[in-house]
Amino acid sequence: QVQLVESGGGLVQPGGSLRLSCAASRSFFSIDAMGWYRQAPGKQRELVAAVTSGGSTNYADSVKGRFTISRDNAKNTVYLQMNSLKPEDTAVYYCNAKLDTFYYWGQGTQVTVSS
Repeated sequence: QVQLVESGGGLVQPGGSLRLSCAASRSFFSIDAMGWYRQAPGKQRELVAAVTSGGSTNYADSVKGRFTISRDNAKNTVYLQMNSLKPEDTAVYYCNAKLDTFYYWGQGTQVTVSS
């Protein structure tokens, strides 16, 4: 098992930036992949960005060039740097970890982009 604790959400104006953090309760070397998902009201949860244990990353088309996923292996923490935020980025953002065939989720953090 792994516990995930997210932080860093909040209210930001369009064009602004936020950095989300997700701390895992075990070493990244035992985790196959880490990712960020988001869910807006009335919409399905969608993948935003992910990073594998080998360091490969992938992004949703809607965030490419604006968001960056990274990880700090020493701190067992994954980050999502979000720049040039848009109102349509408003959602609850969830951290996700994949171990073998199991998926674990954080509690979610609200990101609101509004003037």
